[in-house]
Amino acid sequence: MRTVGTNPPWEGLQGADRHAACVLAARAGDKSALDVIVAELSPLVWHISRGVGLDRTAAEDVVQTVWLALLRNLDKVAEPKALVGWLVITTKREAVRTRRRGTAQGDLPQEAAEHVHSTEPMPEAEVLRDERDHRLWSAFHRLPARCQELLRLTVLQGRANYQIVAEAMEMPRGSIGPTRGRCLQNLRDLYEDGEGGR
Repeated sequence: MRTVGTNPPWEGLQGADRHAACVLAARAGDKSALDVIVAELSPLVWHISRGVGLDRTAAEDVVQTVWLALLRNLDKVAEPKALVGWLVITTKREAVRTRRRGTAQGDLPQEAAEHVHSTEPMPEAEVLRDERDHRLWSAFHRLPARCQELLRLTVLQGRANYQIVAEAMEMPRGSIGPTRGRCLQNLRDLYEDGEGGR
């Protein structure tokens, strides 16, 4: 157990080395190491879950399940430096499983749906926003899968840690920005040409 006043073993490290040091410290009982892992990698887990098409509630369940799986299997992660890869694979599997379960439950019967009252108003502005969003997401889904994944991990996350994104995407850190720019331009072109809505 780490004593007060000593520097954590992950201090000053980045990327896979930092995560490996955190995994090893967590295995030794350092709870703050787990806090670091969760804080730094939760956005990655979240966006992978959402990228599979889950709604917010289902994605939250997946994120929680993935962190519980890591906690249960911390000693079984064969290569601590490959933590990001382990999280990516585990999250994708759990998200797909969750989506399948949700699809299997089916829709609300028509007669029951007629009795459900909406609490949200649908003004004209809302309709226009929905049309815009539909067109944008349609354009987004026309992008190559790799572009979609990169944009989910960088743009949708807000201020992204490019080192984590580079590890998750298995690409050089320096190519993240230029590739992201090209993907955004492709998205813009598809949206402006109206191809996204067709």
